[in-house]
Amino acid sequence: MANRSMTAQFNMPMRHRRPAVLAGLAIAVALVMPAADAAAKQARPARVVEATAPREAGEPIMAIVSIKSQQVTFYDADGWIARAPVSSGVAGRETPAGVFAVLEKDKDHRSTMYDDAWMPNMQRITWNGVALHGGPLPGYAASHGCVRMPYGFAEKQFDKTRIGMRIIISPIDAVPVELSHPALLVPKAEALAAAPGRAETLTREATEAARVADETKKAAASAAREAKPLAAGLRKLQSLKARADAELISADTALAAAKTDQARTRAEDAKQKAAARAAELGAQFETARSDATSKLDASTAAKDAAKAAETRKATTAREASDARLAVEPVSIYISRATQKLYVRRNTHKPAPDGGGEVFDSSIEVPVTIRDPDKPIGTHVFTAMARNETGLRWSAVTIDHGDDARNALDRISIPQEVLDRVAPTALPRSSIVISDEPLSSETNYRTEFVAVLSNQPQGGFITRKPTAPATDLMASSDDGDDDGFSSFFQRGWDPQPGNTRRRGGQNNAPVQRGWWQ
Repeated sequence: MANRSMTAQFNMPMRHRRPAVLAGLAIAVALVMPAADAAAKQARPARVVEATAPREAGEPIMAIVSIKSQQVTFYDADGWIARAPVSSGVAGRETPAGVFAVLEKDKDHRSTMYDDAWMPNMQRITWNGVALHGGPLPGYAASHGCVRMPYGFAEKQFDKTRIGMRIIISPIDAVPVELSHPALLVPKAEALAAAPGRAETLTREATEAARVADETKKAAASAAREAKPLAAGLRKLQSLKARADAELISADTALAAAKTDQARTRAEDAKQKAAARAAELGAQFETARSDATSKLDASTAAKDAAKAAETRKATTAREASDARLAVEPVSIYISRATQKLYVRRNTHKPAPDGGGEVFDSSIEVPVTIRDPDKPIGTHVFTAMARNETGLRWSAVTIDHGDDARNALDRISIPQEVLDRVAPTALPRSSIVISDEPLSSETNYRTEFVAVLSNQPQGGFITRKPTAPATDLMASSDDGDDDGFSSFFQRGWDPQPGNTRRRGGQNNAPVQRGWWQ
């Protein structure tokens, strides 16, 4: 009966059957909707709210932006201190995931590309326009590649951060985990204690050496000016003396050939005059040669002294620079892609083009990585504070290959690098290990910029790269940028694309062509 009834129902004309079908669908939807709503609520992530740690906060050491959860968390030496929701880049202009640092701060920044849009409390992390700043937060990704934070929150953090502070943008929810490992830098108490005094002493010596070099350079130039005309005078006297000697010989020959007393008298008179002239010019030449020799020797000595002073100036300047850098946190980047280790420290010298500060990059060496064809991941190790053994370290992993501890096990840092940086390693020092090469945005006025090539980078790629060093031209950067003029450090050799080796395979470069 039930089958016949259902058959009859579907055999009814459409105008009679539609109400029954709609009624059935309504009943089905009513039954399904509560379960669907429950599933949706369960799958939807909890809304991020602004929060402050219930304790006295120290100076922030790092900030971690989670693209997945659309939130940023700031950390001091003892843990998180503040968090807030963010809006990262929309599809096609995604905020790049990777490792960055604060490069420049601008309290009242305005965009040159988006109708003078206000981007208050801007903290730049790349020179091609990616930054953290205050902005509207609709509750989802909405920017052109920057990280928007609540206006009030951005203002609070702006006043607390410093140039060089680590910014980690992670595709996943990453948090610092305390870690100890023999490969992490261990400072020496005596070196730390001596470092400030040594920096002061060597800086003073370098200043004095520069002063001496300047004075000896001026003395050498003055001696050279005095000696320069002596050579021409000597050549002239030598020529006159040679002519007088020739005349004396000619007079002597004429005297020997004289046949008459009158001729003999004239020849003797000519010979006496020639002899007197030759003797006079000979005496002048010898006096001038003696004077010239003395002054030429003095010029040569002054020149040699100037060279020695310049050498000492360069040596003491290098030693003073190393000593001053020793009292700064050190950052080390180890790339599996390039098999190299890079060291950077902030010199706190303003960049010559007026944007940011100059970072020392004098150490770049090959590094040994065990199983170099095996992914190692991207891990950021940060010295959070001093402890009884030296430094307390944390690890943040944002791209899985190996785990953080195994990644350290696979690295052999050259001893000469350890000897230069480890004895005076300070809190805020860091070691970054990654499969990635350094981004082409890493230049003389950045710490390290490295982006994950297996994550979307629309907001990074659509911006113009930093201009080459030789151009010295203003760059009107796309997106949330201000168009600061910039140039690469001479000799910096960016990697040809953000190529990544996974299991021995090279992925296609994501950033190809930026520097061509």
